[in-house]
Amino acid sequence: MELGRFGIWTFDFEDQPASMLRDSVRELDELGWPAIWIPERDGREALTHAGFLLASTGRMAVVNGIARIGSRGPRWAHGAALLLADAYPGRHVLGLGFGGAQPGVKPLEAMNDYLDELDTVTSANPLPAEPIRRLLAAYGPKMLELARDRSEGAHTYHVPVAHTAQAREVLGEKAFLGVEHAVLFETDPGKARAIAREHLHPYLTSKYNVAKYLRLGYTEADLDGGRGSDRLVDDLVFWGDLETVTAKLHGHLDAGADHVGIQVVGVEPGESAMPHWRRLAESLLPR
Repeated sequence: MELGRFGIWTFDFEDQPASMLRDSVRELDELGWPAIWIPERDGREALTHAGFLLASTGRMAVVNGIARIGSRGPRWAHGAALLLADAYPGRHVLGLGFGGAQPGVKPLEAMNDYLDELDTVTSANPLPAEPIRRLLAAYGPKMLELARDRSEGAHTYHVPVAHTAQAREVLGEKAFLGVEHAVLFETDPGKARAIAREHLHPYLTSKYNVAKYLRLGYTEADLDGGRGSDRLVDDLVFWGDLETVTAKLHGHLDAGADHVGIQVVGVEPGESAMPHWRRLAESLLPR
């Protein structure tokens, strides 16, 4: 799977009108960003959203990061992804994920069952020239193994560079590894960490993320009741000037990632991170 070394990962499009989305994604395409990753969070349906962005651009790939398996049945996920693969050959990636805690439901078992049904769907729709491409959101070794064995690879979110090295070991050499990482263009340590902590708080207080960080060797003291120690905050949000941030992003590639999706944080809802995306393009993308 070829998505380039760096792409954009953003929640911003959840808060913007369609006209602003269209203008933003077109400029990203023109700047040369090879891929954009979009989540499914506040009601924008994942596959419709991906289709709109693909229709608005001519070259870049659109990756669902993630489409929640609890939001649509396998038959309908297959049908939507089949149409996007046919309409935009090689440009859509169906990133699937469990998408949050559900009482009594085990993520690994739920994902396995979903893929079983997805792989047996039959359809009268025309087959695309290029097949549907899919990734799985994965953190722990068992889900990473599932991503390796039943998709083209894994998508990780809010993990330190150390996790990327561990994930590559589990995935082996051939599977794709796409890593999201948050960045913040603020050079004052106090201000940067305050903004980063506000962004990280929901993740530092959720069951699966807490388990993930403890498994990586962080302590309850690092979690600090959802506040996060300086060490943990600095590992999860790269802050500073452009040179500092981009140097740290390369750490994921050195650790075994194929691609890094960059999430700019500290942008107010409804506003655009475009000024930062332009600077990052100048620094990270091929001329």
